[in-house]
Amino acid sequence: MKKLLDEDEELNPMQSVANMVDVFLVVIAALLISIAQNPLSPFTADDVTVIKNAGQADMEIIMKKGEKIEHYKSSGEIGQGEGARAGIAYRMQDGSMIYVPENNP
Repeated sequence: MKKLLDEDEELNPMQSVANMVDVFLVVIAALLISIAQNPLSPFTADDVTVIKNAGQADMEIIMKKGEKIEHYKSSGEIGQGEGARAGIAYRMQDGSMIYVPENNP
């Protein structure tokens, strides 16, 4: 009986296996929490728009509507495309915006 009480816990190989299982459980729980908090997670029903590198040449826009995900990349060129000036927008002191169209053909 004395031999059982004096047995050293460090010699038991199952003790280290139990510790590894505990570590893996904590890692798995952390990964599940990070997946649940991701705005583009398939488990959320919200519509989400994520803008990466806003205002830079390599800007990306990711839009999630329901289960459909759209991804847009900037070409890097500013002011590219066809178009004409349509008017002027003014920001008022209260924060509102006023658009004044131009009558130029």
